[in-house]
Amino acid sequence: MDGKSFIEKVREAFPTLTGKQERQFLSLENLYSDWNEKINVVSRKDIGNLYEHHVLHSLAIARYLTVRRPELEAMWQEGRISVLDLGTGGGFPGIPLAILFPSVSFTLCDSIGKKITVAKEISTAIGLENAETVNERAEKLPGEFDFVVSRAVASLTDFYPWVKGKFSRDILCLKGGGINEEIAALMGRFRLPKGSVRTWEVDSWLAGPYFEGKFVVDIERI
Repeated sequence: MDGKSFIEKVREAFPTLTGKQERQFLSLENLYSDWNEKINVVSRKDIGNLYEHHVLHSLAIARYLTVRRPELEAMWQEGRISVLDLGTGGGFPGIPLAILFPSVSFTLCDSIGKKITVAKEISTAIGLENAETVNERAEKLPGEFDFVVSRAVASLTDFYPWVKGKFSRDILCLKGGGINEEIAALMGRFRLPKGSVRTWEVDSWLAGPYFEGKFVVDIERI
């Protein structure tokens, strides 16, 4: 998928996309390609699929909010909320989401310094004013956020304790494979009530083999 096809796909789902946001998205390909030569944050075999496999996949969280949680999407559109992207690596899903929601305050956090360097430099290069980068472990990160997002960071049973007490609304995770077993283990271990965990199939929006078996997992704080 090239930049033009990517923008067309995003416009279909998010028709309020501005020219500035388009330019920021279109800058990502060269920036990630250049940085990936220095610091490997995307598989070198997959860097050619940046827009489809990484940027669009990240935006599946936003699409989920649109089609399944419009009351939450309204909060994101209005801003005045904070989002923690834990285990952001080179900036996924945080940077694409921060471009799409310029009024939301994002904190991109990773314990690996060289990866957070990439996220910081790319955020600066595209003029992303609503995202800060932090090189820290989750358990040492101060403060509370409204939402937590992540992309394939760890099992839910490992991830949940890292952010328990750090969010007031929802955790929104991009996950794949064996998700029913993970959710059952999570709910059993932490005694989460029925109805507090939702799933949404990413391939209901994004077609193709890459997205088969991939989900947005929404863990609501109750």
